[in-house]
Amino acid sequence: MTTHTHSTRGALSAVQQAALLVGAVFLLVGILGFIPGITTDYDTMEFASHDSGAELLGIFQVSILHNLVHLIFGIAGLAMSRTASGARTFLLAGGAVYLVLWLYGLIVGHDSDANFLPMNTADDWLHFVLGVGMIALGALLPGRRTPTSRRM
Repeated sequence: MTTHTHSTRGALSAVQQAALLVGAVFLLVGILGFIPGITTDYDTMEFASHDSGAELLGIFQVSILHNLVHLIFGIAGLAMSRTASGARTFLLAGGAVYLVLWLYGLIVGHDSDANFLPMNTADDWLHFVLGVGMIALGALLPGRRTPTSRRM
């Protein structure tokens, strides 16, 4: 009988993998928001204003501040994915932040000075999906590493 053992050292739990992936996507989105062509009407981008006409992928309204928030969320996700508890906190707290942003976007008019990030209807509903999705991942995924060793 042959026994194969593989070290689980360095293996990530499911919740850590999810936080790492979500963080990487936020980081990518933050970077893409600064690339003309991927962000349409790039020359109309403002630092923080509903007047920013720039749209990521021609759909999601962005500004410099909006892109920086994505970058910060991405870095936080990558950093917090190092531990299961950190990953879970990132997903749950980040999801809650995105649900608050969703509500904020629904309450504040898109042409209002209070819409400083800025956000359009597509952003509002993306924030809802992100909020629910992040909370679901944080609440449902296991925080323990799954063993990768098998005996044959």
